[in-house]
Amino acid sequence: MEGTAAAVRGRTGLPAAALALALAVTACGAGGGSREAGDARPSPSSAGERTGGSAVRKAAGRERLEAAAFEAGGTAASYSVSPVTQEPLWDLMEYRADRAECQPLVSLAAGAVDDDPVAEVHREVELDDFGLDGGLTGRGVAVQLRSYGPGGAARVLSALRKAGTECAGGFTEERVLAEAVYRSVEPVEAPEAGDEAVAYRLRIEDVKDGELVLTEYLTVVRSGSTTLSFRLEALSPDDPGPVPDDLVRAQWEAFEKSGAGA
Repeated sequence: MEGTAAAVRGRTGLPAAALALALAVTACGAGGGSREAGDARPSPSSAGERTGGSAVRKAAGRERLEAAAFEAGGTAASYSVSPVTQEPLWDLMEYRADRAECQPLVSLAAGAVDDDPVAEVHREVELDDFGLDGGLTGRGVAVQLRSYGPGGAARVLSALRKAGTECAGGFTEERVLAEAVYRSVEPVEAPEAGDEAVAYRLRIEDVKDGELVLTEYLTVVRSGSTTLSFRLEALSPDDPGPVPDDLVRAQWEAFEKSGAGA
């Protein structure tokens, strides 16, 4: 990670310069190459039916997840929820593990495992006030709800368990301009919620100072075809402790109450 003060990976969203670059790359890619006369093209009606149907399913799935997620700008348990709801930096910039089996520990965004989410929503929860005491004690949790097709969420949990075992000795996370070395992946007590849950403690070298090792916690709960993911990060090199039980419980109760898992 880029120094202690930059330990939190994208809690305030993608920097403006990086966002502009990402948009420019997207725009260039959208242009594509020119087609020669006679190139095969899908008929407008069939293409529209496929993309339209997918878009409708995605919109409906996102609507259900939004109803189950914490209110942006509100509170969760006793914590503040950021009004920012965009994807975390590590998802937007596609941080990648150097070994495919370890990717679920880095991110569960599309492409991490064989099953891509049908819909997803993102929240950022601040556990502490950042820097008000003059120190780097702030802790935050990225909360992500994702829905999958039949059997997809269960396979995601299976992939996470495999990663927790096969990547226990560490791996490397490749970022845009640097690499982060995971020294260890340890299982910790998972919450009693949903159909199943996993939780891990991750020890990661700072990308500028290999002597500085930061600690993150990842908890993922599955209910039916939906996963509730919580990644806790801190600005301090001290162990921040696991994802708070009351935060996980608050999200789980909101999820159940919304009926999103029905």
